[in-house]
Amino acid sequence: MSEKEQRDGRIRRAGSLIGMLVAGRALREALRRPRTLPASPPQSDEDPRRREIPANPRAEIAVTLLLLGAAAFALGFTTLYILDGLNPQLLGIAIGGALLQLSAAAIIAGKAIVPQETDVEQRDVLLQGPQVESVLEIIESGGEGITRRKLLIGAAGVAGAGFVTAAVTPLASLGPPMTGIHETQWHRGVRLVDDRGNPYSAADIQVGSFYTALPEHGNPELLGAGLLVVKLAPIFMHLPAARRGWAPENILAYSKICPHAGCAISLYRYPLYQPTSNGPAFTCPCHYSTFLPGEGGRVVFGPAGRSLPQLPLMIDDEGYLRAAGAFHEDIGPSWWGTRRSES
Repeated sequence: MSEKEQRDGRIRRAGSLIGMLVAGRALREALRRPRTLPASPPQSDEDPRRREIPANPRAEIAVTLLLLGAAAFALGFTTLYILDGLNPQLLGIAIGGALLQLSAAAIIAGKAIVPQETDVEQRDVLLQGPQVESVLEIIESGGEGITRRKLLIGAAGVAGAGFVTAAVTPLASLGPPMTGIHETQWHRGVRLVDDRGNPYSAADIQVGSFYTALPEHGNPELLGAGLLVVKLAPIFMHLPAARRGWAPENILAYSKICPHAGCAISLYRYPLYQPTSNGPAFTCPCHYSTFLPGEGGRVVFGPAGRSLPQLPLMIDDEGYLRAAGAFHEDIGPSWWGTRRSES
């Protein structure tokens, strides 16, 4: 190493040492200097805590009337749903009126009935012995000034019952009407009609076509209302002996509800060329359960656990199709407690 490089190294080391000394002295002076805290805000002599008890009988009456009105509107919602559940305007007015009056009751109660209090929170350890009693006193004092307590509690209970009823009512729409599982509208003499109310005659039913029939003057919305009606060629007729008289002119009727999961059967196949085609069959579009109408609705494919219920038919003096009796077994899915029968 040359003499010049040695001299430069000594100069750098000396400079570093001087810098460390200066920094150490500055730190020592900073530690010796007294620290000043920011000034605390001036304390006010005025106590911010206050408590006002409205004690307003008129407000209590108003809240009671509003709660009873809300209950009336809520119960009206249930009544309208039962009588005319297809009118959303009336249902909206009923539930909207109930919510509006309930909101008004809550606002008036909060402003003119409940004691108004401003307090200062103490940041101490919570819920020690004396403090528990203090908390209970605060809770109990919330009812001071209310003279018609039982009246308000009763009105609130009626309003709550009305709202619970209105909230539960729409649950009835979570599925088809359950009337008609064990007993349907079909009985002897009921005429088969189309969706426009026109009666079916035996001459209207053609081989290879698929028809949906409803009970005349019945409720088409009920589960057991729909029928599958077909006419088969004699070669496909293999009904059980007990049902030979159920299909006049080879016209058959079956429930439209699949006995697997309650879907509406809407598919029908009919062979156009017998040597290469399967026989006539109904197929459920949900899980592809397949039933043979010519064999009493026997299930030949899919998850359905029993045959399709058949309705006996007859032709009246005017040539119209009528039910010759009720279904031979319960309609609908087997897990609704229907009899598992292959009769």
